[in-house]
Amino acid sequence: MRLLKHWPHVKLGLVCSKIGSGATPRGGENVYLDEGTAIIRSQNVYNGLFMTEGLAYITEEHAEQLKGVTIELRDILLNITGDSVARCCQVPNSVLPARVNQHVAIVRPDRKKLLPEFLCYYMISPLTQKYLLSRAGSGGTRNALTKAMIENLEVPCPSLNIQERIASILSAYDDLIDNNRRRIQLLEQAARLLYKEWFVHLRFPGHEHVKIIDGVPEGWEKVPLSYLCTDVRESAIPKDLNPDTAYIGLEHIPRRSITLDTWGTVSEIDSNKFKFAERDILFGKIRPYFHKVGFSLVDGIASSDAIVIRPTEDHIYYYTLFLLSSDEFVALASKTVREGSKMPRADWKFLLKSEFKRPPETVLSLFNDVVSPICDQLQNLALQNRKLFKARDLLLPRLMNGEFEI
Repeated sequence: MRLLKHWPHVKLGLVCSKIGSGATPRGGENVYLDEGTAIIRSQNVYNGLFMTEGLAYITEEHAEQLKGVTIELRDILLNITGDSVARCCQVPNSVLPARVNQHVAIVRPDRKKLLPEFLCYYMISPLTQKYLLSRAGSGGTRNALTKAMIENLEVPCPSLNIQERIASILSAYDDLIDNNRRRIQLLEQAARLLYKEWFVHLRFPGHEHVKIIDGVPEGWEKVPLSYLCTDVRESAIPKDLNPDTAYIGLEHIPRRSITLDTWGTVSEIDSNKFKFAERDILFGKIRPYFHKVGFSLVDGIASSDAIVIRPTEDHIYYYTLFLLSSDEFVALASKTVREGSKMPRADWKFLLKSEFKRPPETVLSLFNDVVSPICDQLQNLALQNRKLFKARDLLLPRLMNGEFEI
C-alpha cells in the first residue's frame, strides 16, 4: 500500500541488506548484567527516541551466540510484538556494541538508495504508524509485525538529495530535544549528589559542629514516613474526564529519572485510575519498577500500579522527593515484597510506618534554596521538549506529503 502518491515507492525488502529480529540469550533475564554488550529490548525503543533506562547487558560469550543480530551504526530498530508494536527509532552510537532480542527487528537499508534517517522519520510518521498498527493487529490475538509484512511495506524513494534535506530539517528538532535531555540528566545528577552528601553521608552545612547519636545528627528527628508524606487515592473514571487529560502508566515513567516528561492521554484507557496533581510524586510499586519514581509536570491520572504521593508539608517536598527516589528507599521497598507473588508489590503500609531522618528547618531551607530552582528548570526543559516533539510531529507528515517545497 502506497501512503504517499507523489514519490516513487519500493518494497522495503528490496532496498535493505538486513531485516530480522534477535533472540533472548540462554538463561533469559537471569544472565543480564550491568555492563558488557547491550541487549536492546522493546522497552528501549520509542518513536524517534531511544530510552537507555532499563538497558540490559550480556557477556561476550552470550554476545557471540547472538552475533547474527549485531547492530551496526545508523541501524533502525522496530518493535514487532506486544503493546509497543511499530515503535521505531535509530540506535545511538553510544549504545554500541549491541544486540536485539526477539521483540525488536533490525532494519538496515541500502544507503545508496534509502537513507536510514529518512526511513526512520517515514516509519514514525502518523500515516505509517496507523498503517503498521492496523497490519500488526490483523493476524491474531497478539499484536505482531511479521518479517513478510515489513519486507512488503512500500516506502517512498525520492532522490537522496530530497531525503537528506527532509532528514536534516527534522533532525534539528531532535538535536534540541537531545540537548535538553542531557541537561535534565546533569541537573538530576547534581541534585541527587547533594541529597546523598547531606542526608546519607550527613555532610550537611555545619555538620562539623553537630554530634551524631545512633546515626542521627543532634537536633534531627527519626519519624515514620507517614509524617513526611501520604498516598492520595482519589479515584477517576476515564469516560468522565476530558479525553486529552494526561495519563501516566508505568510504561511512561523513566527509570532512575525524577522528571516525568512522557505521558499518554485518557482516551487510550478505559479502567478506573487515580488522580494526581502537578508536582505530585509517582512511585512504581511493582518490584521491577521500584526505580520508577518522579514528579508530575501536569495534572492527570495514573496507573493503579503507581502510588500517588503528596508530602504533608510544602517545605519538606524536595527532601521527600529525593528520599523516595533514593537507592536506600528503593532497597527498603524491595525487602517488603512477598516472595513468590506473581506481581510482587511493595508493602506501602509497612513503608509508611518505617522511620526516616527528618532534618531541622534550617537544613531543609538550605536544601530547598538549591534544589527548588533545579526542579523548576527540569520542569521547564521537559515541557520545552513536549513542544518540540509536537512541532516536529506536525511538520513531519507535511514534509513527507510534499506540502512544503524542499
